[in-house]
Amino acid sequence: MEKPISDFAPTDANRVPRYADVATFMRAKAIPLEQVGDIDVGIVGVPFDLGTVYRMGSRHGPASIREQSRTIKPVNFHTKTAPYDIARIADLGDTPVHPLSLDVSFEIITDWFNQIRDHGVRPLVLGGDHTLSLPVLRGLARDRAVGMIQFDAHSDTSDEIRGSKLNHATPFRRAIEEGLLDPKRVVQIGLRGSAYSADDYTWARSVGMTLITMDDFEEKGRAAVIEEARAVVGELPTYITFDIDGLDASFCPGTGVPEPGGFSMRDAMVILRGLQGIDLIGADVVEVSPARHCGPDGPKRRLPWLRTAVPLASASRDKR
Repeated sequence: MEKPISDFAPTDANRVPRYADVATFMRAKAIPLEQVGDIDVGIVGVPFDLGTVYRMGSRHGPASIREQSRTIKPVNFHTKTAPYDIARIADLGDTPVHPLSLDVSFEIITDWFNQIRDHGVRPLVLGGDHTLSLPVLRGLARDRAVGMIQFDAHSDTSDEIRGSKLNHATPFRRAIEEGLLDPKRVVQIGLRGSAYSADDYTWARSVGMTLITMDDFEEKGRAAVIEEARAVVGELPTYITFDIDGLDASFCPGTGVPEPGGFSMRDAMVILRGLQGIDLIGADVVEVSPARHCGPDGPKRRLPWLRTAVPLASASRDKR
């Protein structure tokens, strides 16, 4: 018999101050993977950044996200959605990783998300660099290609970087080649910045991916982008990946490859809310490098982009 949703209520700030106790995401109950039988949504950290080709540090992202999420209250003021009232949500801790081996880490991460899928849990993944989306998809989409909505300054569909086929610039090319993603059901939002060559996005377009640059975004407007993204993925299973460098660098200096001219916090929040109801199999928030949020006055009090992750944690059990 399933446990009631109320059994998974987060720690009450009126009982235990938000600055106290061990940090879990939004103060969710901490439950080990082997006990997730009743869980609908599982928060999973992947402290991995061996795929980073420029500024490292996102291996510390999961711990920092959890720490900063103490400030988030349980109800979204605008939508009146209370994730913990509509789904059984728990923090499943971090996947094991090998600190010196990308290949071994991939095997471990893939196995972890194989188990998560077998348990019927929809994960919200805290990264970690963007390479990790590939082993996550290997676990969640192992038997069919899924759609994807990607928030990012970069397409991440390069073939290789300095001879490496597995890094944070290549995960979605590999995922399409491996049959994990249906390219005609992939939409990338926020692309901009400099490139290695004028044809950097040629391959992505050639296989049928939908690319929405920041110029496109400004021309179309938020409502049209939401409508287009929903049309691309349709009603079939879909994954969301949110690279925080999709946000303007003024909001997220703490990331591996910051780019100017991105979308605002408000843009991100409205678009994510506009995706409510899609058949979401899981999501990730990646490229969070906490040490890069430090300035001349020391660490910033909080990571302001964090609230973009909250809508991703509100998937219910209805479409399982």
